[in-house]
Amino acid sequence: MAITTRVTDSEEHVHSTFGTRYVRDPLPRYKMPEKSIPKDAAYQIINDELMLDGNPRLNLASFVTTWMEPECDKLIMASINKNYVDMDEYPVTTELQNRCVNMIAHLFNAPVGESETAIGVGTVGSSEAIMLAGLAFKRKWQQRRRAQGLPCDKPNMVTGANVQVCWEKFARYFEVELKEVKLREGYYVMDPEKAVEMVDENTICVAAILGSTLTGEFEDVKALNDLLTKKNAETGWDTPIHVDAASGGFIAPFLYPDLEWDFRLPLVKSINVSGHKYGLVYAGVGWAIWRTKDDLPDDLVFHINYLGADQPTFTLNFSKGSSQIIAQYYQFIRLGFEGYRNIIQNCMENARVLKEGIERTGQFEVLSKDVGVPLVAFMLKDTTKHTVFHIAEGLRRFGWIVPAYTMPADAQHIAVLRVVIREDFNRSLAMRLVTDIEKVLGELEVRANRGATKTHVDSDEKLAKKTVEQIQEEVTRHWKKFVQGRKTIVC
Repeated sequence: MAITTRVTDSEEHVHSTFGTRYVRDPLPRYKMPEKSIPKDAAYQIINDELMLDGNPRLNLASFVTTWMEPECDKLIMASINKNYVDMDEYPVTTELQNRCVNMIAHLFNAPVGESETAIGVGTVGSSEAIMLAGLAFKRKWQQRRRAQGLPCDKPNMVTGANVQVCWEKFARYFEVELKEVKLREGYYVMDPEKAVEMVDENTICVAAILGSTLTGEFEDVKALNDLLTKKNAETGWDTPIHVDAASGGFIAPFLYPDLEWDFRLPLVKSINVSGHKYGLVYAGVGWAIWRTKDDLPDDLVFHINYLGADQPTFTLNFSKGSSQIIAQYYQFIRLGFEGYRNIIQNCMENARVLKEGIERTGQFEVLSKDVGVPLVAFMLKDTTKHTVFHIAEGLRRFGWIVPAYTMPADAQHIAVLRVVIREDFNRSLAMRLVTDIEKVLGELEVRANRGATKTHVDSDEKLAKKTVEQIQEEVTRHWKKFVQGRKTIVC
């Protein structure tokens, strides 16, 4: 949620072109209107304003799903008035959530027996999932320290400097020191050796990222597990691992089944994944999965009965919609393993097409890897004439939203562009984007040449002006000398 920082003018009004067919008086922009207006007018006024928003299909900054099948849209609309928290009233929705949790747990190789139930919860995106996982680690660490008679007032967690901002939020909101492994040029993910070196007795967990937001790269969770296992054996600590698989959790199982990053690694105690990214659901759903019941402290789970029956709940918020959970279940049974694999493979193929097109321009270096999230991150080889920020600004004229940003410390001197490939980004769009990038590059080149010519002209004009000034100074100097000489003669 963005915090409003704009100073509002209470006298400012909203004007709508077609809304005047229904109402003549303008609406106050930042105050509730005194009177009601017709529903058609309200719709038209809002619809007119929303036309100025960007096209979600062309928003290449976002990992979030922007298209679902009409049948799923119908299910979403049919359940949009259901409050998920009321489990007694909506038991089928609760059952669908439990099915999703178990499907994801099995996908991530959780040690769940045939007659056992997986431990997990649906969340509002991966941000809430990370908050819940972090709280579980903090509480487990506190319990362990208290049992040993040791202080538990200075918890910390180790991450790479490339973590998403929600990790910084968790650390600040819940008073946990965030120890970040700095990046370096050419290596834009957490170094597992440096991460383990930073672990101490107060470390509640090490967080690894399966699909870095910056470059889409998977961090080496297997190496981290092995190094941390060795350190735990040497020190007697029991430092666990959390995997932030917000982007990669619905990619790795389908494309890289032999890659060990999940619950196959003993120290991985919890995993979060975003259903609204490559889980292929509209924004608003994430999942937190724990290895076993013992990894989720009982005292973090609340039991309520004022909605009709005993209901265990572990969430930061209370009320939330049911529609995204139902949509997730729809995707799971509609697509199955084969369907997800086909979609992700297609995304990777489109990323390859875009990467090759960008490389053909000869002006960029691609930083993203072949193994990882289907995205293309690239930087300019030459920034003397223009920067990636100029390119991002130029692409907006064609409707594209392509983010430009600098890397975190200690690689903040590297600035990149990033294009996220989603299911709705096809090969034709990839080729069109390359064409538009070339157009922007051409325009920037012309502008740079004009600037160079103007600089050259300005330099010549400055030189000419300086010469005139020198002449004037010389004339003045001689004139003063002449006058002074005349005065001396007169005297």
